[in-house]
Amino acid sequence: MDADKTGGVGWLLRPASWPVRAAAAAVLVAAVLEVYRRSHSGGMDNAFVVRAARSFLDGGSPYADKRFLYLPSAVLAAVPEALLPDRVLRAVVPVGVAGLVLGGWWCSLRIFGVWAGSRLAVLGAGGLAYFAPFRNLLLLGNWTAVSVAALPLALLLVVRARWVAAGAVIGAAVAVKPMLVPFALLFVFAGRWRALAVAVAIPAAGSVAAALAIPHPGYFFTRTVPFLLRGQDPFAGLYDASLGAVLPRLGVPRGLALAFAMAVAAVGVWCAWRRWRRADDTPMRVVETGTMLMLSAFLVSRPSFDHYVLVVLLPLLASVVVPGSAARTPWFWIALVPQIPVIDWPYVTPLTRRAFKDAAMFCGLAAVLAWRCAVPVRPVRLRRASPAGPPLCPQEPDGLTSRPQTPGGLEKTGPPGP
Repeated sequence: MDADKTGGVGWLLRPASWPVRAAAAAVLVAAVLEVYRRSHSGGMDNAFVVRAARSFLDGGSPYADKRFLYLPSAVLAAVPEALLPDRVLRAVVPVGVAGLVLGGWWCSLRIFGVWAGSRLAVLGAGGLAYFAPFRNLLLLGNWTAVSVAALPLALLLVVRARWVAAGAVIGAAVAVKPMLVPFALLFVFAGRWRALAVAVAIPAAGSVAAALAIPHPGYFFTRTVPFLLRGQDPFAGLYDASLGAVLPRLGVPRGLALAFAMAVAAVGVWCAWRRWRRADDTPMRVVETGTMLMLSAFLVSRPSFDHYVLVVLLPLLASVVVPGSAARTPWFWIALVPQIPVIDWPYVTPLTRRAFKDAAMFCGLAAVLAWRCAVPVRPVRLRRASPAGPPLCPQEPDGLTSRPQTPGGLEKTGPPGP
């Protein structure tokens, strides 16, 4: 057993008591019920998608509404929702969003072999109720929740050397909402061309099939794409946390802000590539590379909203069991502090200024993870238990003991122990 598991991390890995589990479930249920009480049709963002699908069923073009920003394949995915009355969506959507986020958290824990009944699992699930991006995701009913579940699942499959299955998960998520496109670079880094082909083929085939069925599919290119390139409209721009949107609000010229954002994103991609080239064949290699790619995209893409952070946050939180991980540094947690709803921050408390603290969160997490990717962690050398006793097991750079490896690196397939 790792010596590290006898300390604070060992406490997190032990089973949670039933009162703690009940308390975590209670706060999550309370968060869902609050959204149910405040919402009338399953959230504002989900309503845009449902309205587009209903327009399609009525013979119109879903892209007549400029706020429908997804690929044509998402229209077909939204049809089941469009057939439900609003009073049903009011309950189904927040429950579904919470379920997808919790599913992503479970997959994140399994990447590192953490049991779903552990204190870490239960406290992490309950803590989501106090995290502003999670509450906003519930309230909006945004389809980002699909990516929140898909990225950890894809990472888990990659760790288990099931690359093509991971490509299928990414492709299905992109077909619903094209958020995980930057993750495809991981397949490029690894030279997994079959996985990349599957990730591209699924949304492409779905979009072509949907385009043949919907009226005026060309509106996607003449209306939706220009609308996205402009950063949507002034209303959405107030909540956009990308550097290209936040810096101009501070007086930086737009051209300079965009160039700076692209440069920062390029540095992030380089850090991800450098982390992948450090072939230590551990789960941390996959998690850090994949999340660094996504954070780099969030810094430059428009729009970039606060709930996007949940896509990368769950696997990073689960990595706290690994010595030297980004979640072991105080700066990681400092970056998340502004997202605690009970704290009123001077000058950024109004909703119209929330993007500033959201941008600070993205930049802080990206900086911490970039340093972790670019600078190797030195192996941990543990002292002997006593002058005459045997030495404790030394730690590898990523805190994992040696395991059987496949010829291409990473673990052999099979579920990790609890």
